[in-house]
Amino acid sequence: MRIVYFTHSLQSCWNHGNAHFLRGVLRELQARGHEVRALEPTGNWSLANLLADAGEAGLEPYRRLYPELSSESFDPEGDVTALIGDADLVIVHEWNEPALVAAVGALRKGGGRFRLLFHDTHHRAVSAPDEMRAFDLSGYDGVLAFGETLSEVYRGWGWAGRVWTWHEAADLRLFHPPAVEGPREGLVWIGNWGDGERTGELERFLFAPARDAGLPLDIYGVRYPDEARATLARYGVAYHGWAPNARAPEIFAQALATVHVPRRYYSTILPGIPTIRVFEALACGIPLVSAPWDDAEGLFRPGQDYLVARDGAEMERHLSAIRADAGLREALVASGLETIRARHSCAHRAEELLAVAATLGLDEQRNAA
Repeated sequence: MRIVYFTHSLQSCWNHGNAHFLRGVLRELQARGHEVRALEPTGNWSLANLLADAGEAGLEPYRRLYPELSSESFDPEGDVTALIGDADLVIVHEWNEPALVAAVGALRKGGGRFRLLFHDTHHRAVSAPDEMRAFDLSGYDGVLAFGETLSEVYRGWGWAGRVWTWHEAADLRLFHPPAVEGPREGLVWIGNWGDGERTGELERFLFAPARDAGLPLDIYGVRYPDEARATLARYGVAYHGWAPNARAPEIFAQALATVHVPRRYYSTILPGIPTIRVFEALACGIPLVSAPWDDAEGLFRPGQDYLVARDGAEMERHLSAIRADAGLREALVASGLETIRARHSCAHRAEELLAVAATLGLDEQRNAA
């Protein structure tokens, strides 16, 4: 099958979590013999920020660890016909401009032989619904939503029977425990400060518990304004700035544990959607403790794959227990790995996508009719 994916960027993961998942899924599809093309708009802000932050060297981990992947830059205001070519399946990510989303839909509606899906991996459907409803999806065959609660939103918008829940997952070709265990100490958290969506939660469930447990904390991420950095300094946190996601396994391998602090929308009105870091951390074999989060879809086994803290005091107790108890660490690692390997790899998601394609009338071995 010939698959075209319009992404924001495949090269850059700077504040762009979808790149993590997309890289893993595309190479799984390639490994199954499918032809995949990733298209990213020229001058996209994620790549521009990466280059400003780290220069060309910032792209080296991606290029080295994903040698089979490449992407093509395109003019988002140009003609999309040639970009799609003879594709069987086209997927457009929601970080693209509305004009591009509409142009691809118009091509399908005008008789395009490909099947067309819109891929939503954000909370804007509930946090900024007018922005999302401004997208012209009238030519689309369906929607891929990265959580069941998000799928429910689309069903309410008239997509019943044409929306599929397609969770993110870990790329097990890259995210796995280290071949040889080395020394581990302290905590690590990889995440972006963002737009104030979890500022209080980070202080309550990460900075203060780490300090109170006497565990050094290292943080990697971007978009930390001066006031955020001042907060980190007040708690004695070591802030390292941006790190390529391809380096996350080696970063996780140096720490005793990590923490999941969901953004507010995912702990309230969009429960059941974990950050991709949960999948990646568990795949890397690092114990994880989560701030309050409702695993509404039963993706994991809370209390077994990871520990759950109802408040800051319980978070501190869990972190202290993990530091003191090697048996607890081993049990969490084994359980988390078991769940990821059984249900949440990019290989699983590639199979799910192919099943959706079959529902749309696409045979893996034949072109779209």
